[in-house]
Amino acid sequence: MKQHQGKDSRPPLVADWQHLMRTFIRPEDEASRAVLTKYMEQILFGLHDFLASHVGVTRERTLKELAEAYSDASISPAPEKKLDEIISELIEEVAPHAVNVSSPYFVGHMTSAIPFFMVHLRTIVAALNQNVVKLETSKILSVIEKQVLAKIHRMVFQREAGFYARHVQHPETMLGAFTENGTLANFTALWAARNRLFAPGPGFAGIEVEGVHAAYRHKGVRRCVVLASRLGHYSLRKAAGLLGIGNEQLVVVEMDSGWRVDLDKLAETVRDLTRPGSETAVLAIVGIAGTTETGTVDPLEPMAEICAEHGIHFHVDAAWGGPTLLSGAFRGLLSGIEKADSVAIDGHKQFYMPMTSGMVFFRDPTALDAVAYHARYINRPGSVDLGIRSISGSREATSLMLDCALRIMGAEGYALLIDHGIETAKAFAAAIEKRKDFELITAPELNILTYRLCSRRLQQRLESCGQEERRAINERLNRINRDLQRRQREAGKSFVSRTTLSGPATNNEQIVVLRTVIMNPMTTVAVLEEILDEQERIFAAMNAAAAPENAP
Repeated sequence: MKQHQGKDSRPPLVADWQHLMRTFIRPEDEASRAVLTKYMEQILFGLHDFLASHVGVTRERTLKELAEAYSDASISPAPEKKLDEIISELIEEVAPHAVNVSSPYFVGHMTSAIPFFMVHLRTIVAALNQNVVKLETSKILSVIEKQVLAKIHRMVFQREAGFYARHVQHPETMLGAFTENGTLANFTALWAARNRLFAPGPGFAGIEVEGVHAAYRHKGVRRCVVLASRLGHYSLRKAAGLLGIGNEQLVVVEMDSGWRVDLDKLAETVRDLTRPGSETAVLAIVGIAGTTETGTVDPLEPMAEICAEHGIHFHVDAAWGGPTLLSGAFRGLLSGIEKADSVAIDGHKQFYMPMTSGMVFFRDPTALDAVAYHARYINRPGSVDLGIRSISGSREATSLMLDCALRIMGAEGYALLIDHGIETAKAFAAAIEKRKDFELITAPELNILTYRLCSRRLQQRLESCGQEERRAINERLNRINRDLQRRQREAGKSFVSRTTLSGPATNNEQIVVLRTVIMNPMTTVAVLEEILDEQERIFAAMNAAAAPENAP
C-alpha cells in the first residue's frame, strides 16, 4: 500500500490492522490524548468562551477562496494525519471560518446559542449510538422517547391525566414522532392527513397503496389542496410536491394588515373550494405559530373553528413558536393550538437543542396508523418499534437530549428564555422607533421583528406621495438596505438577516427589510443598540460616498 509522508518528521502513516484497531478504540498516543484533552476540556466546560475565542461571527475570507481551498476530490489511500493533527486543523483552520451562531451579536437567524450541557448530552447520545427505529437497537431509549412525546403533547393539547396514563407507553398508539427537523414534521402531518382523507374504502385500497390518480377517481375530485398564508414555510410546498398533489396546489391565502392570515379571505376560499361541484378536496389548513419572517401567529382559534365546520384537517406549524407554551406570560399568544389535529415543533429552535431535531404531534393517538410501514427484518407487524410510524428509518435518540434538558431546565427555566426573547424584542422595537434613520416594519409578537433603514423624511414622503413615486423610493431603499446588510455581514462583528415582504401593510409592494431573531439569552438591548450604531456608521459611509441626489 502506498504510504503518505507527513509534513513533519513523524513516520509515515499506514492503514494496517494494528493501526486501525488502535485508532478505532482509543487515541493513538499521548500526544493525541493531550490535544483532545486541551480542546475538549474547553468545549465541554467553557463552550461559549471557546466559541468566542475560535469562531468569529463571520470572517473576511470569501466563499470563492474557501471553495478553491477545498476542491480536492480524491480520497488518500493511506491515512493522511493523526487525530491530534486533525483536531488542531479543525480548531485552527475550520472553526475560524464557521459562523459563531452563539455570539450575542448574531441575531439574524433561528440558529442560536445552545446551553453548554447540550454538548455533553450530544456526546453521550453519540457514544451510545442507539437507533430508535427499533427496540432491538434502542430498548430504554424508545421507552424514554414515548414519555418525552407525551410530555410535549400534554404541553400542546392539555388532555386529561387519564389520557396520558393510557397512551404514554401504549404499544399500539403514538402521540407523535421525532423527526430530523420541522420540514419533516410538517411533511409527516400532511402525509397522515392525506392518507386519512383518501383512506381505504370499498373497491379502493387507499392512496398510499394505489396512488393519487386512483384516489382522486375514487373520491370524485380532480385536485387536492392545502391552504396557508403567504408567510407559510416553504416546507409546505415541498410537502405538496412529495405527496404528489403538486406544489401549485398550495393555495395561498392573503394576509391582513397584521401579517396574519386574513380570516374573511380564508373563510371565503374554503366556501369556494367546498361548494357543490367544485371537484376539489381540501387536505388541510395550516396555521402558523411564529412565521419565519415576521414571527407573527395566525388566529388559531377561529381557524380551528373553520376547519371543524368543514371537516378539514387543521395543522399548526409551531416549529418556531411552540415552546412559547411554557411561558405563563405569553402562552396565550398560541391560544387555539390545542384544537389542532396536528402540530409541528422544532427542538433545535426554541428548545435550544443542537441540530437536528423536530417533532410532530397528533390530537388523535391513532392518526399515525395511516402511515405505518413494516418490513420482515425490522418493524414487524405486532412489534412496538417506533420506526413503524415514522418517515425516518435509522435515527439517533435526540429525544434523550430533550428529556434531560427538560429536567435540567424545567418549564420555568425555558419560560425565562422565552420571556427574555420576547421582552428584549419589544425593547429593541422601541429603540428602533426612537432613531430617525430607521423604520419599524413588523413589531414583534414573539421574538422576531423587521425594520429597515428609512429616514423620517422619507417615511413622511411615503405617506403622502403617489404610487409611482412610492415605488421609486422603495426600490432605492431596497438597494440601500441590501447593501447595508451585506456590508455589516462582511464586517464580521454582528449579523442581521434580510428578507423581502409584501402585503396590505406595504400597499402590496415588495420591500427589503432587516430581520432580527432574539433568542440568545446573552443578547441584551445594549448589544442591539450597538448593532444599530454600527448600521448608522455604515449608512453614513454609504451616504458620504453617494452622489447628493441619491442620498436618502
